[in-house]
Amino acid sequence: MYVMWLLIQPGKNNIICNTIRKRYFCTTFTIYMIKIPRIIKWVLQLFVLFVVLMTVLRLAFFYYFNTQHQSLTANMEAIWMGIRFDARIVAIVLLPLLLFGSVEFKKKFSEFSAGRKLFTFLVCFIPVATILIITANTGVLIKIFKQAGIAFAISLVLLLLLQLRVMNPFESAKAKRFWFWYLSIFITVWVLFYGFDFAHYSYLSQRLNASVLNFLEDASISFHMMWQSYPIIKILIGIIIAVVLLMWVVKKLYQLSARQKVSEMFHRSITFAIMLFILALSIFGRIGQYPLRWSDAFALGSDYKANLSLNPFQSFFSSLTFRHDTYDVKKVKEYYPLMSDYLGIQNPDVNQLNFGRQYNFTKDSFPSKPNVVLVICESFSAYKSSMWGNPLNTTQYFNQLCNNGIFFDHCFTPHYGTARGVWAVITGTPDVQLDKTASRNPAAVDQHTIINNLEGYEKFYFLGGSTSWANIRGVLTNNIKGLNLFEEENFDAKKVDVWGISDKNLFLEANKKLAAQSKPFFAIIQTADNHRPYTIPKEDMGAFKRIENISADSLKQHGFESLDEYNAFRYTDFCYQQFIEAAKKEKYFENTVFVFVGDHGIRGSAGNMFPQSWTDEALTAEHVPLLFYSPKFLQAQRINRVCSQVDIMPSIAGLLKQSYYDNTIGRNLFDTSFAQKDFAFIIDHDERQIGVVSGDYYFVHQLNSSKEKLVSIKNNLPVPVNGTTDSLRGRLSALTQGAYETSRYLLYNNKKK
Repeated sequence: MYVMWLLIQPGKNNIICNTIRKRYFCTTFTIYMIKIPRIIKWVLQLFVLFVVLMTVLRLAFFYYFNTQHQSLTANMEAIWMGIRFDARIVAIVLLPLLLFGSVEFKKKFSEFSAGRKLFTFLVCFIPVATILIITANTGVLIKIFKQAGIAFAISLVLLLLLQLRVMNPFESAKAKRFWFWYLSIFITVWVLFYGFDFAHYSYLSQRLNASVLNFLEDASISFHMMWQSYPIIKILIGIIIAVVLLMWVVKKLYQLSARQKVSEMFHRSITFAIMLFILALSIFGRIGQYPLRWSDAFALGSDYKANLSLNPFQSFFSSLTFRHDTYDVKKVKEYYPLMSDYLGIQNPDVNQLNFGRQYNFTKDSFPSKPNVVLVICESFSAYKSSMWGNPLNTTQYFNQLCNNGIFFDHCFTPHYGTARGVWAVITGTPDVQLDKTASRNPAAVDQHTIINNLEGYEKFYFLGGSTSWANIRGVLTNNIKGLNLFEEENFDAKKVDVWGISDKNLFLEANKKLAAQSKPFFAIIQTADNHRPYTIPKEDMGAFKRIENISADSLKQHGFESLDEYNAFRYTDFCYQQFIEAAKKEKYFENTVFVFVGDHGIRGSAGNMFPQSWTDEALTAEHVPLLFYSPKFLQAQRINRVCSQVDIMPSIAGLLKQSYYDNTIGRNLFDTSFAQKDFAFIIDHDERQIGVVSGDYYFVHQLNSSKEKLVSIKNNLPVPVNGTTDSLRGRLSALTQGAYETSRYLLYNNKKK
């Protein structure tokens, strides 16, 4: 504050002041020298002021909470990302001041013509909607409409402000008072947020987030706890002093800007465009296809760095959506005895809610230490493929692999969606967040994964596009130690569509990298081509032949909407063939276990290929192939036990005889002790229903209405009503609720050790 006071003193003979102006704060000095409009000068000064102050507070955070004694240079990437987060918040606050303060209307808004009213509304609506959609951190269409609705309401409020006619604080006393009130509110909130943030992190080692609002539900108890724990009066006095000082600086900067003469129209137009660009770029956060997101902080590979890069505004509002997506401890405890039995927990403790299981193997159990390649296959819907007898025979090559490996033909994903599927595979926990994906939830991003228990293995993740969507990059890099992440910009192959390079080239690029490894490796390859727009690269049209002579009726009867979808599914099989045949030529192939699983299925009609319940209850959206393939280590076997996507990592670790710690509902499929307790939990986020597949039945529970039903997945016969099925219904109902409540709990209690 003392430096800022010196900076704004007008005396020309003040040596200290001149020195600071010239050497300490050259940006503000430059602002004074350039002849730019007063409103733009003031906006730029405020922008620099608050970004600098927030950076100072970030450095204070670093030095105060740096318990691991890390160097500042080792955290510069986090500091720089934090500056960009800070600039976004400041830019959002100052954008209305720039837009409305730079405009002067000859008439009040109510006196505008209809056309001009519409134009003015769009000028208000488009920037606000853009900001909300960018900061919403979601690509779901319904959420975009929601943000647009909020933008509409905000725009109406802004239009009411135009009744003042002149919003420039240097041209109107009313406008000046309005903007001072506007900034005073922001400063008060700003000081409060940072004050609470430092206290919150000191207490819980977490940045301020929306969970603090839960304390309002017990406001009296929370207040007395704070009163007895903190010097509330001194804190309030400090907050008031900080707000008053900052407002004093803001007003001084205003007075300094007001002394300049009005600039020419040319200067106003150019400088307005430049300032608008600066604020817009700050809000977007980076130059590139995707905006800066809170999830980028968790891609820094360290919880401390992630917290260092965030500010209390970013962490609070990013977590606000997930405030009510939590768990009920009473219900978790109610179903704990049932779930601990199903999961084989060695030392059950209902009070501690112990779900952790340690599985140990001797180091020489599997001396060759096989490599693992796990392929997460886009939209690999079971009923559309050859393994269940679809007459269109889309996956001939993969069917051959299944006939020569351990093939689980009753595997289900816990849900629909790629981000949710990747989450389930990596963490072993179903994504039971009802709205946004768990990968986007700041409170759930810290997860233990069995991948880290594979000691001595190099870790790889290959994706033909970008991992910017749904915070997948944050989930991967924050939780998998030493991960080597390869995305579209890391490959030589050219991008073919929105999903990046083709799956064939992705496989071949991955094969090239893996063939060069000298140490055992665990690699994940995530495909994308079996997805709209169903691109088949021109370079493959010679080796891969499209089939065109299939009628629309035949396509529909066997699960396909179009020839493009059908051929894209076939092209996926072609890509698997190219990969495996290329891998067979490499030394690593013989000592590698290949695992293939669909990220999800596709909702649709299974026709006569499956009982009617598979179509009626949308099991087609979750039924996927699961294959373990290794000619050297595994004998061919087709297994019809029910299993889940969450079982993959425990099964891989068990197959490799690698000691591992499991704290989720995933189980080792090769552990015969679970043979009589098979089940797969499913949640349909769209229909708001949960259920389990077990044996020959699928049990469904509606979350909204609590209605329940039991259907057969073996035939089209109705489930008989008798004592046996009543008992089964009760058991599956309890298992459904238990798996759901336990999964909700584990989303927040499966943190890295």
